Amino acid sequence: MGRTDLRATVLGPHEPALQPHVRPPTCLPRGIPAMPTPPRHHRSVAAAFTTLCALLALSACTAGLDDDAGTVDPSAGTSGRDDLLTEGGELLIWAWEPTLNQVVADFEADYPNVDVELANVGTGNDHYVSLQNAISAGSGVPDIAQVEYHALRQFTIADSLADLSPYGATDLSRTFSPGTWDAVTGGTDAVHALPMDSGPMALFYNQRVFADAGVAVPTTWEEFIDAAEAIHTHDPDTYITADNGIATVTTSMIWQAGGHPFQVEGTDVTVDLADEGTLKFARMWQQLIDAGLVADIPDWSDEWFQGLSDGSIAALVTGAWMPANLTTGAAPASGDWRVARMPQWTEGANQTAELGGSALALTEASQAKELAYAFLKYANIGDGVTTRLDAGAFPATMRDLTDPAFLAQEPEYFGGQQINRILADSATHVLPGWQYLPYQVHANTIYPDTVGQAYTGSRTLTEGLADWQESILGYGDEQGFTVGHPSE
Repeated sequence: MGRTDLRATVLGPHEPALQPHVRPPTCLPRGIPAMPTPPRHHRSVAAAFTTLCALLALSACTAGLDDDAGTVDPSAGTSGRDDLLTEGGELLIWAWEPTLNQVVADFEADYPNVDVELANVGTGNDHYVSLQNAISAGSGVPDIAQVEYHALRQFTIADSLADLSPYGATDLSRTFSPGTWDAVTGGTDAVHALPMDSGPMALFYNQRVFADAGVAVPTTWEEFIDAAEAIHTHDPDTYITADNGIATVTTSMIWQAGGHPFQVEGTDVTVDLADEGTLKFARMWQQLIDAGLVADIPDWSDEWFQGLSDGSIAALVTGAWMPANLTTGAAPASGDWRVARMPQWTEGANQTAELGGSALALTEASQAKELAYAFLKYANIGDGVTTRLDAGAFPATMRDLTDPAFLAQEPEYFGGQQINRILADSATHVLPGWQYLPYQVHANTIYPDTVGQAYTGSRTLTEGLADWQESILGYGDEQGFTVGHPSE
């Protein structure tokens, strides 16, 4: 099977933009109808991916520093063409992230012979559908595309993204936080994109609510359960958190628990949603569900933001991009919220996971790859990073994660707490080795009808995970992957 035979990708959600009432880090339609497929032995993986894309398009929803980590010359590492930006050219970028608007404006001011068109063709699913349609048609493909970490493999397996190694990207291995670099390399020698931001997880909590209930900030998951019970007992209308079943949150929680449910090597896919880490999370969270200690409120809904504003939702375990969303979406709670380390499975440990975040990638179809890579360097490790941080983004660059000025920021919303110290620390303690499926987005769309049923009381999380596993394996087999369970 030649890699160039794979010309399809799948759809993906997106992490929240820096604005109130944004869409969540996932989009979860209630199931996707199965598409009839020929027997597996009559189908190639390339054909399988074509079927996969057609189906998902119809069911659309969303440690040290490198020398290159400081001030960056965008023309460096572009085949020795120091005059690249002076000569100029045209670039088309597809991205939804709002801070890129100013980055593009500043880039064009610095390099007036470069004309950059930044297009928001939609967020999440709409973005990916448009990108896939352009790739399939071989026309109108952007030079640069924003792609979330969990969706990268679904594009790279289709050979739709250019390997950045020939442009010098391998020299940036210590420029980015370990979790984000792992995400864009996937354990290979190729560099599929440059990280744009990151979502290391932490505990965001309403200090006023915790203090009123006389509850200490939990440092372990056992203490988290105790805190949930105490807060709800103090005020039956208040819950420690809200959760009605979100695939991306579940996978990140499994990640932090040490689970490795997805193992991928080429088109070989192994799924084990009953490994030790997965079951550790499921059994703990089931206690909260059974005791009615989590609010059944959809994330990113008006009701959810109201709960964050009035304190009836007292905490969130989420990504480092959350501060801007709290500041704008739950403004009445300014001064009440604080940040702490993510609760641990072992007292005294410090292990985290990523939730959300995205990268900028060069498309294989681009006819201006050197110029496009120069923009990637400007936006993701050059002056553009400062522009985005000033607008509320959270960095993926070690230079900024260790910058004393960044760490010393004291946002008023969080009572003057230096929250970036906690969030940056989390970024350097992300557990290594996590993998997503090459069709993770489809797997996420069938989550509500499997694991999601645990939130209705009709199944337990463990039973739902078993159902999810069977659906994931079945779908992968239908699409031409070699799938299996570790015991097979």
